[in-house]
Amino acid sequence: MRRNTFIGAVFLVVAAAVPLFADPTIANIDRIRIAEAFRIGEKVQNKLWANWSDAPFAMDFITDDYEFLIRHPKPNDEFRSIGYDKLLKSEVFWRPRKFKKDFLATFPAFSATPVIVAGKAENTTDKTSTRWLFVILHEHFHQLQYSRPGYFDDVNALGLTGGDTSGMWQLNFPFPYEDKKAAADFRALTDRLLTVYEAKGRAQQRAKLSEYLASRQRFFDALGADNAKYASFQIWQEGIARYTQYRTAAIASRKVRPSMEFSRLADFTPFQAETDRLLTTTISELKQLDLTNWGRTVFYPFGATEGLVLDRVDKNWRKRYFSDKFAIEKFYPRGKTK
Repeated sequence: MRRNTFIGAVFLVVAAAVPLFADPTIANIDRIRIAEAFRIGEKVQNKLWANWSDAPFAMDFITDDYEFLIRHPKPNDEFRSIGYDKLLKSEVFWRPRKFKKDFLATFPAFSATPVIVAGKAENTTDKTSTRWLFVILHEHFHQLQYSRPGYFDDVNALGLTGGDTSGMWQLNFPFPYEDKKAAADFRALTDRLLTVYEAKGRAQQRAKLSEYLASRQRFFDALGADNAKYASFQIWQEGIARYTQYRTAAIASRKVRPSMEFSRLADFTPFQAETDRLLTTTISELKQLDLTNWGRTVFYPFGATEGLVLDRVDKNWRKRYFSDKFAIEKFYPRGKTK
């Protein structure tokens, strides 16, 4: 009898100390990563793109079992509050996981507000803290794109959606990736872009740029109107997002010190090292691009490299980026291409 009473007392103490239905929480390593992404983004964003700070910076953070909504109002009754997080500077809401845990994407997941939907670094292709941080800033740039006035109306005006309102048309558009001539012509165009990027001195750069722009014009003419508009759109949107990922890392490496908590993470790498890796990776990918095998992803390094070339030929091109949407070729000197 006394033994059973003792067991019951122990049970009561444990039950009182550990609530049976406690809310889940974000692991501390993930809180540090998310907070650093917010902090670095807020420090560098307006140094690269004017008024980037006007864009939302909402995130749906995905773990193995749960989603945590940060810097976003509670969208529906599926989400419950776990209170205000001082490190994240936001009330945090949670629900059981519904999205894939390896997600790294941005879209209006719950309302008109574009939300970064991101898995734990270890569950994504980027794996480690510093790489994940600058991918988040890549996605944050998409928030700037999507939140600019008229963005969705202007996308629809391209006439490429086929009536799809989900955004999946961007992945499913029937671009001629497997056309042998298109693939060969794109490879030749990519080689010419590489010669512009690697050109030494203004005279050589002007000559190589002139050759490249003529080749670019011929390639886009051969694609046909809709395919040309689609390629230009992807270069404008995804290519410049990759460019922005690199440029935010470069600015952070010069202007911002990592927080003590972030720099103490076991997988931390310096911002300069990530800057170097991103540039090396982009140029290495450019040298290997294959339209047939890579599909839509060719536009990421291709567009990023065009952004780097534009930095050299017109440092003010970013001021026109949102007024002349979906066609960065308009920013090259000496006329326009399609």
